[in-house]
Amino acid sequence: MNFIAAQDTIVAISTPQGLGAIGMIRISGPDAVAIADRVFSKSIGDARGYTLHFGQILKESRVLDEVLLTVFRGPRSFTREDVVEISFHGSSYILREALDLFVMHGARLATAGEFTQRAYLNGAMDLAQAEAVADLIASSSAQAHHLAMQQMRGGISRELQTLRGRLLDFTALLELELDFGEEDVEFADRKQFDDLLVEMIGRIAELIRSFSFGNAIKEGVPTAIVGRPNAGKSTLLNQLLQDNRAIVSAVPGTTRDSIEERLIIDGIEFRLQDTAGIRDTQDAIEAEGVQRSIGLAQKASLVIYLYDPQEHTADAIQSAIAELGLPSATKVLPVANKADLYTGPSEGLNISAKTGEHIAALKEAMVTAVRSYWEGSSQPEANIISNARHLQALRQTYESLLAAREGLQSGISGDLVAIDIRDALYALGSITGEISTEEVLGVIFGKFCIGK
Repeated sequence: MNFIAAQDTIVAISTPQGLGAIGMIRISGPDAVAIADRVFSKSIGDARGYTLHFGQILKESRVLDEVLLTVFRGPRSFTREDVVEISFHGSSYILREALDLFVMHGARLATAGEFTQRAYLNGAMDLAQAEAVADLIASSSAQAHHLAMQQMRGGISRELQTLRGRLLDFTALLELELDFGEEDVEFADRKQFDDLLVEMIGRIAELIRSFSFGNAIKEGVPTAIVGRPNAGKSTLLNQLLQDNRAIVSAVPGTTRDSIEERLIIDGIEFRLQDTAGIRDTQDAIEAEGVQRSIGLAQKASLVIYLYDPQEHTADAIQSAIAELGLPSATKVLPVANKADLYTGPSEGLNISAKTGEHIAALKEAMVTAVRSYWEGSSQPEANIISNARHLQALRQTYESLLAAREGLQSGISGDLVAIDIRDALYALGSITGEISTEEVLGVIFGKFCIGK
């Protein structure tokens, strides 16, 4: 594989530019300190790692800027190479000039994600941790940040490496049996091997199920507000957002298409979707809106079914929810609206979207519903899958382990069972990067921004 040449020294702007901001330029590679030393007003050629220096960046004897320069010595740096980070005043002109200056003195402009790619290639982190860096940068809520931090610290990697190691031990015994094929010996205890496969199949299945929760936390929980016309769905959206985002009218069928807005509650981001009222209609446009509403509800992780308690019995509510055809994993909150007008019994929560009565209780129920995705898990919250590439690899692992167990139970030869085990080991190894290709790495790190 043609990875980055060892002699390359790269440079990039690693923080946003803007008036009054601090601009950061990062240099990494064997010549990082030497290149910075050529344009810095003070000698740093022999500077120790983790030292901070104040001085000037000079361009043809002209002071470009007064800066703070930090030296990191490999392997105790992000990339495990010598690294220099320079804090400039956030002028786009200054940063462009500085970037050109460092290139002129021997650095190369970094490609997208190249700093993190070097950290991975130099063994500072595995591939799953490197991907978590991108998730951390993109996190827009406290829960998404927490999940990315746990993965970046290696929570899921450690578990997968442990599972892979145990499977590898049994595979080695199976392979050893092949060397003694004529003697009909068994080094791998079949009962213990079967117990391990059962355990791994169960755990891999649990990780696969966790993706719906992890991806919702990462991207925002898709939350559909559905119900019949005039249930108060648009009013509820406006109340939750504290903004007149949706048009509210007493005329049934006002909402013809969905509206999506984002709301963070207790660190969890919800993608709220106000939908058209669900009813039988001869209006072709409204009918299309109804079908879209049902489609959004079926794709949502959380559905708030809003209804008027004066018009619906408990059985009618449950029947209406059943007719939506929601997946079994979808969390549904039946919510009675218009508590300011009706105080009788209701199915689920009783709120007033108009006055805001009990909206706090609804928000609490929304958070509880999302967190309940992970209730009952045998593993800590850190080990949640949120990456689609990991999900695909785990599905491949699951299928290979099932095939291996079926083969083991049917009494086929160890060399055939070993083929399925190798496939499972390959899929698991592809998650952490123990097995990788240049093409896969290009796709992964190409999604990063320049300077990371």
